Amino acid sequence: MSTETLLERRIVRAVHGRAKAQEAAFEPGLAEALRQDYSARGLVELYGRFANGDGMVDAMMRRSIVRAAARSCGSGVNVGSGVAFKHLETFEIGDGVFIGAQANIQGRYDGTCRIGRHSWIGPQAFIDARDLVIGEHVGWGPGAKLLGSEHTGYPLDVPIIETDLDIRPVRIGDWADIGTNAVILPGVTIGKGAIVGAGAVVTTDVEPFAIVAGVPARFMRWRTDGADQAKGGHHA
Repeated sequence: MSTETLLERRIVRAVHGRAKAQEAAFEPGLAEALRQDYSARGLVELYGRFANGDGMVDAMMRRSIVRAAARSCGSGVNVGSGVAFKHLETFEIGDGVFIGAQANIQGRYDGTCRIGRHSWIGPQAFIDARDLVIGEHVGWGPGAKLLGSEHTGYPLDVPIIETDLDIRPVRIGDWADIGTNAVILPGVTIGKGAIVGAGAVVTTDVEPFAIVAGVPARFMRWRTDGADQAKGGHHA
């Protein structure tokens, strides 16, 4: 690394990771009123009216509708413009979760989608949340993808998309960091505090506090107590 590059670098304090979950005092009551007055389908239609706006009211209404529709939802959740959900009734969302603009999180009617408190999901992420648990304080890079199922491919005498789905649980441990445009495949567990490099394709489990990168992802080294220089780096 050149002296010039070292001089150009800056270390600044994290924003989302240190922020406290905040919302107006009346918002829980608003969400409860929406839950009482609207059917599940009605909440989906109402969400569409506020889905793409960038103003304060749009953001508040998205948050309140998500809280009304989800199985459970904590305080101070931030839902960006253009975020798409499917089967919100299966979602459990913790306090202070951030979901970036145009992210797409698809649950399943009989599935599980749990997102731990203060996790950060980047813009344009795609998450196939059929049997998914994301821990607390997880960073999920922009454009990163997760698949929760795949077709069996059998029998051979029918198109693959007509064959049964093999749904396999995916678990993302607390404090893990998933790099920009990484791909997590069905059945994978990412250990606590692990780092997945940008663009990696993860096909097997990742041990706690390990760093993996590449296609397919391979173990690079263990994290240490020192400043780590190999992170996928994706959020403020």
